[in-house]
Amino acid sequence: MGKPTPIYTPANCAAAYQLIWGLSVFWRRPPGTDAWLAPLQAELEHDHIRILRHETREPDASHFLVSTQPHVAPAQIPRLLKGRLQHLVSDRLPKAFQRNYSLRSIGSTRREKLESYLQSQTAHHPMAEPRVQRRLRQRQINEPGIDLSAPRQTAHATYWYNLHIVMATEGRWMEIRDEVLTSMRDMLLKASRSKGHLLSRAGILPDHVHLTVGCSLGESPLEVALSYMNNLAFACGRRPVFRSSCYVATFGEYDLGAIR
Repeated sequence: MGKPTPIYTPANCAAAYQLIWGLSVFWRRPPGTDAWLAPLQAELEHDHIRILRHETREPDASHFLVSTQPHVAPAQIPRLLKGRLQHLVSDRLPKAFQRNYSLRSIGSTRREKLESYLQSQTAHHPMAEPRVQRRLRQRQINEPGIDLSAPRQTAHATYWYNLHIVMATEGRWMEIRDEVLTSMRDMLLKASRSKGHLLSRAGILPDHVHLTVGCSLGESPLEVALSYMNNLAFACGRRPVFRSSCYVATFGEYDLGAIR
């Protein structure tokens, strides 16, 4: 039997988002000027990457604050930025960059506060019946052994890629049946392990689900969110239980207030 046809796809699902990244790239020798910044900003807009800020803290390092759209995988950010910038400075610096870089997800809320909020979801959304409240409390996912503050590595990157995903149910659909809530929890754990994700928290409520998850650089935020929406729909009887929309946001150890 082949894979089931996905219910939620980029063609039929919209995403609200706040995707902010700190990127550090390293020059082989200092460029001496940032006259390249304005043309680089203009070129990257075509790639759906927006440079919000640039600064040079050390002679050989450029630090960028950038935002992206949900279909852009984080691995594309350094590749496109370095490629376009190399073209702009190639007359002076034919091999401008070292291969290594650092990429960090940043949010409006710091990781510790966000994970604490997800961990207390049942308290924020109390049910009228104590038995339903107990059932929901037992179906939450809290994995304190998963540390989303720790850096991850590839051959050339040190990175933090953490996503907050929110999926709301369609219409007035509410799920409080024990077998379905259990199936949703088990599916989230299974899917995260099969994808190599670091699922630290899941707030499973009758009408919406929150996730905090560490992802791989090659996966776009939209791709990650849709994969969980489709897996949860499968766990709920292969039904389109969620709205054709979701929310995806980056987060990490720093918030935008700290960056500013």
